[in-house]
Amino acid sequence: MDVIVLGGGLMGTASAYFLARRGARVTLIERNRIGTGATVASFGNIRRTGRHLSQLPLAHRSLRLWGEAEKMLGRDVEFRATGHIRLIFDEDSLADMRAYAKAALPWGLELEELSPCEIRARFPALGPDAVAASFSPQDGSGNPRLIAPAFAEAARKLGAEIIEGAEVEKITHASSSFLVVSSKGAFAADCLLNTAGAWGARIAAQFGEAVPLDARGPQMGVTEPLPHRILPVVGIWTRNKDHGAYLRQVERGNIVFGGAAERVAVDLDPGHAAADPMRLPTQLRAVARLLPAIAQATAIRTWSGCEGYVRDMLPVMGRSATTPGLFHAFGFSGHGFQLGPGVGDAMAELITTDRCETPLDDFRIDRFSRAAA
Repeated sequence: MDVIVLGGGLMGTASAYFLARRGARVTLIERNRIGTGATVASFGNIRRTGRHLSQLPLAHRSLRLWGEAEKMLGRDVEFRATGHIRLIFDEDSLADMRAYAKAALPWGLELEELSPCEIRARFPALGPDAVAASFSPQDGSGNPRLIAPAFAEAARKLGAEIIEGAEVEKITHASSSFLVVSSKGAFAADCLLNTAGAWGARIAAQFGEAVPLDARGPQMGVTEPLPHRILPVVGIWTRNKDHGAYLRQVERGNIVFGGAAERVAVDLDPGHAAADPMRLPTQLRAVARLLPAIAQATAIRTWSGCEGYVRDMLPVMGRSATTPGLFHAFGFSGHGFQLGPGVGDAMAELITTDRCETPLDDFRIDRFSRAAA
């Protein structure tokens, strides 16, 4: 079959790769450059901890693929299974963590609870005031700048056509086929896969499918290189958004950080969000709670991106409810990076076989219309 994929972020490029690997003829259309949207603005967190339980089967599928990424794609995308630790500073958050760990266990996620002594012994630079932590040893991080281009290049080698800098001008559906007219030509296919991120709701709306989605930009930053001492990705269990910081140290020594700053609304035209340096001190104070040493470090760069946040914070993924041959995978609400390879593999399976071994029912696009009925 022929498939057009709209959107060249991680979801789109992974889908193009797995579709091509299954023998589909694929054309991927991206309005800018591959991987320059939400993917490149990502923190690079590969975590399962704290996810909605219905996402865990997809997250497990994706983690297996992250582990195979270098061999599969022929290049190192800097996936490192260094673990994911979430620090806890109060009893309410400890209760939240224990409740989540108990609920997640039947879904295949085992979290180790660490005491203050264990935190100090294993991760001495972190959270001196923490009363506990959760630890997931198989999670970690990857490089957001490398992964989408790697999937795109691997898909191209399998015969996929990758078109960048192409503005979509019109999409029509007739006689069981789709026609996409763009600034770089017209393309026809049996199936259309909408992986357009924050722009995905616009495409869905053209087919009578309304999705309550807001485009927002996170604020990220990175410090100068410091001595490399922190292996795991570090986060926090908290109900207070002002404290919701996270960080990781890359192998070159720089510390990448984010959170503790409200995501700003983004106009989809042109779809660029700018970081606000006035919010940096608040961010760094929250990060210093996790890693006191960062108080002496210099932040050398900040950035933002454009992410699509669905009202219920669950993605839209699966078949269209109105149009045969149309599929969606967008709205990952700022936590899609880990899921990317699994999303691509699952969507390729669904499109080419009409089934999917990973449950996707909670992500159906018609959940919004059913709730309103």
